[in-house]
Amino acid sequence: MPGQGLGESGTSTFTARAYHIGDIATVQSATTNHSHLGSRLARLLILKPSRAAHNEDLHLVPLRFPWFWFRIPTSTTTMRATIASFVSSALLLTQQAAAAPTNTSTWNETTGDIGEGASARTFGVASIFDWTYKRWNGANYACKCHPGDLCWPSTLQWKLLNATVGGNLQVSIPPAASCYNTFQGLLGNISTYNAAQCAEVQANYASEQWQIDLPTAGLWTYFTNDTCRPTTNPTDSCTGGYFPTLYIKAKTIAHIQAGVLFAKNNNLRLIIRNTGHDFLGRSVGWGALVINTHGFKDISLTNSYRGACDYTGSAITVGAGVQAFEALSKLHSLSPPKIMVTGECATVGVAGGLVQGGGHGPLTNLYGFLADTALEFKVITADGVLRTANAKINPDLFWALRGGGPSAFGVIVQATYKTFNDYSSSGTTFALGPVNVNNNETLWWDAIAKFHGYSNHFVDNGLYVYYEIYPGMTFRVQPVVGVNKTAAQLEAVLRPLFDDWNAMGLTFDKTTTTYSTFYELYNALFETEVAGNSALTGGWTFGKTDVANNNAGIIDAFKNVLNNGAFLVGHMWNGGHGLPQSQWADSAVNPRFRNVSDKLITILPLSGNAPIAEKEAAQRVLTDIVDGGLRAAGPNGAAYINEADPFQPNWQTAFWGTNYAKLLKLRQKWDPSGVFYSVSTPGTEKWEQIEYGTRLCKKL
Repeated sequence: MPGQGLGESGTSTFTARAYHIGDIATVQSATTNHSHLGSRLARLLILKPSRAAHNEDLHLVPLRFPWFWFRIPTSTTTMRATIASFVSSALLLTQQAAAAPTNTSTWNETTGDIGEGASARTFGVASIFDWTYKRWNGANYACKCHPGDLCWPSTLQWKLLNATVGGNLQVSIPPAASCYNTFQGLLGNISTYNAAQCAEVQANYASEQWQIDLPTAGLWTYFTNDTCRPTTNPTDSCTGGYFPTLYIKAKTIAHIQAGVLFAKNNNLRLIIRNTGHDFLGRSVGWGALVINTHGFKDISLTNSYRGACDYTGSAITVGAGVQAFEALSKLHSLSPPKIMVTGECATVGVAGGLVQGGGHGPLTNLYGFLADTALEFKVITADGVLRTANAKINPDLFWALRGGGPSAFGVIVQATYKTFNDYSSSGTTFALGPVNVNNNETLWWDAIAKFHGYSNHFVDNGLYVYYEIYPGMTFRVQPVVGVNKTAAQLEAVLRPLFDDWNAMGLTFDKTTTTYSTFYELYNALFETEVAGNSALTGGWTFGKTDVANNNAGIIDAFKNVLNNGAFLVGHMWNGGHGLPQSQWADSAVNPRFRNVSDKLITILPLSGNAPIAEKEAAQRVLTDIVDGGLRAAGPNGAAYINEADPFQPNWQTAFWGTNYAKLLKLRQKWDPSGVFYSVSTPGTEKWEQIEYGTRLCKKL
């Protein structure tokens, strides 16, 4: 058992009471010898699992010490998840605070230990509940505990956590550190140069899947402060930047529970990461502890779902680490093949941030958002409890998890979704460049205006349209998707646009292909993202009334985007087209998404070595000018939390509309102490990353 043989000696007296609702048991213990604390702790607890009807929650019972409350699970499967944090906390109460030595040692990769000096305080009550208080830009803040703070956990605590998670606690090292002689991290210096590994980095740095399979890498380097990029000079400096400090490569649910409780009890910044595919940088964070869930790859299928709702059709259950291409491949192997709602990018996970943001994709016109197809979740909440959330068990949590914001209400470890029959589908691609308009930029914009004016027409006919607009008169559409449509049916919907372009004297090439299944179309026509770039992301959606009444104003806003150094990625869909209106209120997805026809992402690239002042100026350009123009042109629109500017004004209404008040109450219920955090999610109004994007703090 973790905690045995800690090597601490001495005695102390404490009183403990273990309570369980409905069956109270009290145990008092005195004169506990620390060297046997682990074994005595097992005898101290009276474990009586809950028999609560209609749920599978693994309940915890409070265990009271003289000054503080601790929580110990009534299930042996979760006891290991909290034992390390509890044991070390008990020891803390019996020791005097002592300053740790300076940071002179580092992680031992053989033993899995964090070296001495990683903690600023070895023992002391401060390690659990203290905050670091800071003053920044004239305001006072209480900050999470970060390396070097007095409240940072002791070496012993980290060792206990590592034992609890099976030796899967590791120091986070940037992917390209192998190209440098030394990685200078917050816990000390580590020799990292490895020629073979550096060659692999150089060859794969732009590969999204390669980055995804790493434990703490992010999609775009902007959010790591562009630190430690690939180099041919190993003597260059490689620092931690905004990379997290440590990570747990979780192998079991108990590992995740241990990480959540450790972060909670020690007031650490906690990040949940599956793929790291995040345009807002929420998978990385300075000084944070990451729980990596990418290894949870289980998939199960059923043709006859039986659960808490009336739905009895086919369904898929996926683990936290399953990506879209894995789920779709499994469904395609069935006879007959099935499909499910996913994002347009095949590498995105389907059980985490996607569904918690809503989850739009090529099938949204037909079946709504991924959140609309969710049947049940297994989720670990901020108290470390594994819960079931569905229409009958924890229904408020179920509602919030479907579109209420990533990393806001818990860690989804398993999700079950509806699946649908796959159909023969057709896709069209086309483009307009300078040669197509005789280098006439005015004509090029007029052609785009014609295209965008048909947004409502496209989505009302069940089409999904993905397009990109770049500076230099580059416009490409890849693809237009018609599920269960022949090539002739798809081109009939597109015909009015092509007739208009022909009348304008444009020359253009188009290609329409019919595939035997949507799955084959998806693999053939949708492209993966490129990793390793540095950019800011914004975005906005346009309501159908915006397109109908102000398409010219929208095109002016598009021009403004390009004139300020950004570019556009568009997705034409309507989240309410194929979904009965009676189902619109069943999830936390912004109600405005049920009446839109175009969702834009704006991307503002920056150089990898841009100084802080340049980055701050770029953020103002994105918020006030680039996205400001889109918001003005689309007053009936909204913003999608996973692909928008988190610093826009009135983000609460932009992201969730009339659902925000309910979400705020639920956040206060399920995570009152702020264990989870991602920028601009319900309940984070007072939280900021101060000191140039490093410390996560709450404004006082």
